[in-house]
Amino acid sequence: MSSSNLLMQYQSECLEALKSAANISKPFEKVFMDTLKLFMAIPGKVNFLQMGRYGEFSEQTYRNNFANETFDWLSFNEHLVRKALTGNLLAIAVDPSFLPKSGKKTPWIGRFWSGVAGEMKRGQEIFGVGVIDVDNHDCMTLGAIQTPDAKSLEGMDYNLVEWYCQNLIILKERLQKISRLIVADAFFSKETFVSPLLREGFHVISRLRNDAVLFYPTIRKPTGKRGHPKWYDGKVDFSNLDLSRCEEAEVDRGRLFGLKAYSKSLKRFIKVAVWYPDEEDMAKWQIYFSTDDAMSVKDVINCYRTRFQLEFCFRDGKHYAALNDCQSTDLRKLEFHRNASFASINIAKVACKGLGLPFSISSCKSIIHNAYMLNRFICVSGLRPDPQVIDKLFKELVLFTARAA
Repeated sequence: MSSSNLLMQYQSECLEALKSAANISKPFEKVFMDTLKLFMAIPGKVNFLQMGRYGEFSEQTYRNNFANETFDWLSFNEHLVRKALTGNLLAIAVDPSFLPKSGKKTPWIGRFWSGVAGEMKRGQEIFGVGVIDVDNHDCMTLGAIQTPDAKSLEGMDYNLVEWYCQNLIILKERLQKISRLIVADAFFSKETFVSPLLREGFHVISRLRNDAVLFYPTIRKPTGKRGHPKWYDGKVDFSNLDLSRCEEAEVDRGRLFGLKAYSKSLKRFIKVAVWYPDEEDMAKWQIYFSTDDAMSVKDVINCYRTRFQLEFCFRDGKHYAALNDCQSTDLRKLEFHRNASFASINIAKVACKGLGLPFSISSCKSIIHNAYMLNRFICVSGLRPDPQVIDKLFKELVLFTARAA
């Protein structure tokens, strides 16, 4: 069965993606390959002690290699993204994620917003950057950067939104090879985030508050009199939308209208998509926007809704790929561990696609763990097994705990 070859396919995809990263030494390549295999093979917590128990190298070897600052995670993950995400409309999705963490010597620990708890909590935060495939409703991560605490941000002379924005600008040339669209949630619908990215050649898709102040653009022609022509006609009343200025698009549920409007908070004209969940209840609406006037209204709302796929990457990383398990107090090792966690999920997706299997992170981890342990038993026994017996064992034991996707 193709599922029994998942471990071999996983290793093959990892090695192929590793060739896209430059300046890799042979010793580091061996440890790196074993590390990403262990992120799927170890059933419990994945830390240096567990790696030393399950892996081919000593605990100290893994510790030393996790301090590597030069490895290019973005190139590694970009290779995987281009193999798995084949839709016509791709966008860069960004979102922070809270990680529970304690300790007096833990770097950049502070109080950050936890969406699950709905409050500020003490711990760490990562700024995740991913690629969403709008056509196929899928997402893969390019990397994760740890967010500095409030005191460190003050020393850098940034606020939180400016720091998020600056990190995207640093990666501008590499991100724009994939897409110029940045999709972020409503927290990022601020002029201090949108304007700098527009100057760098990006377009931003996000969501506005329900009481956002927007104005219709004027339809009057210049009068020829002195003074600047009129900018806009009147404020947009979402409870009584002027349908003569809007275009309606078909959606599965509710009604969707698109229009061009001037945003007071963003200080620019934007493409607005207004979604009403029920024709009879016009009091509840959601406002999405894009700084790209040429986008269709359906693409605007589809891009924003597909952004949530990045949350599933965070979920899979926390539950199955040891995103929270690193116990180091070294910032370099923490970032290496978290990027390795996301990379292992990316490889599993590409491996499943290569074998024609539906992706389920739970099944992938079970199958790879069983195959890895079976190989270890055979290797340690020192015997030359019968190939027919081994094939039967793989089919019966490796798939024993696999679940349907």
